[in-house]
Amino acid sequence: MKNTLGPVIALLISVSILLTGQGLQGTLLPTRASLEHFPTLAIGTMGAVYFLGFTIGCLKGGELIKRVGHVRVFLAMAALASASPLLHGLIVHPIVWALLRMLTGFCFAVLYVVIESWLNEQSTNENRGVIFATYVMITLTVMACGQMLMLLYDPNGLQLFVVASVLVSIAAVPIALSTSPMPEQLHSVSIDIVRLYRISPLGTIACLACGLANGAFWALAPVFTVTVTGNVELAAWFMTAAVLGGAASQWPFGWISDRAGRRNVLVVMCLAGTIVSAAAVFGAAQLSFFSTTLIGAVWGAIAFPLYSVAVAHTNDFANSDEYVTVSSGLLLMYGVGAIVGPLVASAAMTYFGPGGLFLYIAYIHGGLTLIVIYRMLRRRRPISEDKHVPFADSLASAHTASQVYEEEVQQQATEQT
Repeated sequence: MKNTLGPVIALLISVSILLTGQGLQGTLLPTRASLEHFPTLAIGTMGAVYFLGFTIGCLKGGELIKRVGHVRVFLAMAALASASPLLHGLIVHPIVWALLRMLTGFCFAVLYVVIESWLNEQSTNENRGVIFATYVMITLTVMACGQMLMLLYDPNGLQLFVVASVLVSIAAVPIALSTSPMPEQLHSVSIDIVRLYRISPLGTIACLACGLANGAFWALAPVFTVTVTGNVELAAWFMTAAVLGGAASQWPFGWISDRAGRRNVLVVMCLAGTIVSAAAVFGAAQLSFFSTTLIGAVWGAIAFPLYSVAVAHTNDFANSDEYVTVSSGLLLMYGVGAIVGPLVASAAMTYFGPGGLFLYIAYIHGGLTLIVIYRMLRRRRPISEDKHVPFADSLASAHTASQVYEEEVQQQATEQT
């Protein structure tokens, strides 16, 4: 393990610091927006435009990297991402915050491109699963730690915005001083959503549904908690419990899906997600500290691994030379869902109260349950064990932006020729 992670330890340290700051922002901004009495629809819009900026960053960040290189781009994006929380704290206005969230989404997409390209460069086929599994675990764990930083200061003040800014700034230091070779410009293939759907209709729809549900959760779950309980600290505990639950369940669900079948696991996870979301709706009035954190942990444990299992399921049906295309297409499907989800969920909260968030999520998971059952009746699982991609390998491509960067580079090379 030491030899495997040694070449990427500086990158992983940078990721840890960077996403600690990101985790703090993820809970601080909707919480502060709720305390400022921003309309729920405005808060949902901020969540949507973050993912809009993220998607644009996935598609266009490669041009920046091609022009000036990985390190310079990382430092520039870290500087912008560090300035954003400070501006949030200084200018408290819904429109300004929405624009800043889109900028932050763009910056973090490009930052992920740099980090993940570097990780890919330092990985081999033998250790890529271990390296990216470690990366995913660190991502979820430090984001939970960042959300707990909410307890340090009053969210009505400027201090937490400063803390978030400092963390993002410091994250640039390990990258700037790293002696690891910079990643080379990689070849790629184009994204083909039609081909992706033909490979796996279920995987394509499942990733879209994950974006619809998880995007709404990230944008509005703190608002739900603060509105229902009236306790700002509970928002931090709720989000932390959800993220830790998701981190803890990634490998168990993946291990089971390798043996019991992806669709069997997906239908159980979707059904359980529907039940837990419904419980949050009907039990909202009686939420205590224990029940709030318990619901958060269980929901996160069920909902967050859905994407990774869906990616693994799609790769089971793909040819070996289509894995990059599949990963890129599924990421974009997730991003589209994450743009739409907060808008629809915020409208549901406006009309049905705070419980409208989980009512909306329950409908998404319930609908996906029916789709999984339908696909199980229409299409058998891959017969050949050679076509069954280990979950660890699929996890390496889950939620990565680097594959989309490769596609962008290839498009630019084609245009130049």
